Amino acid sequence: MNTHLRFALITALLLTIFSFGCQRAYYAAWETLGKEKRHLLKDEVKDVRVEQEKAAKEFKDVLTRIKEIYGFSGGDLEKVYNKLNDDYEDCKERADKVRERIDTVEDIAEDLFREWEKEIRQITNANFRSKSREALRETKQRYSRLNYAMNTASKKMSPVLKNLRDYVLYLKHNLNAQAIGALRQEVGDIEIEVESLIKDIGKSVKEAEDFLRTF
Repeated sequence: MNTHLRFALITALLLTIFSFGCQRAYYAAWETLGKEKRHLLKDEVKDVRVEQEKAAKEFKDVLTRIKEIYGFSGGDLEKVYNKLNDDYEDCKERADKVRERIDTVEDIAEDLFREWEKEIRQITNANFRSKSREALRETKQRYSRLNYAMNTASKKMSPVLKNLRDYVLYLKHNLNAQAIGALRQEVGDIEIEVESLIKDIGKSVKEAEDFLRTF
């Protein structure tokens, strides 16, 4: 078994342990591999950033597909609809992955800050203790900005997906030029919502980059 495959299997196993609430065993297993909570937090923040970047692309794709349907001038309308439905399902699946990644980040951050606070109290050197407490305070502030941005973007995905689902379900039973032509206003509203979501995702990605650069 090659090194990359072995590492992937170990990672999958550790994530399974974590998902079932065995955080202590999860952290202990990673520590044997040389990774502390701060390393795990950085890795998970990177993963959220990647998932959000993918989400932004997929939401752009579904918006492009909707515009293609609205401007449809001939051909296999059923085929175009099926592609739109696939794009919607991709967005829905990606939104779930983003939410899962954010939940993991929040769990690890909470555990890290609790451990950090506990260990600060164990430092006997007053100067070191003060500097460590200041570093924790600043890290919490940066994380708070990141957490707010991540959740703002994630929460905005739900209403966008709801409206996209309505659009897809309507088209499923109304695949004709007249019905599509009547959706002009809805297309405009969806475009505004998707563009606003992509903007918030961009803010979250930037906060992630800032956090990683200074953490």
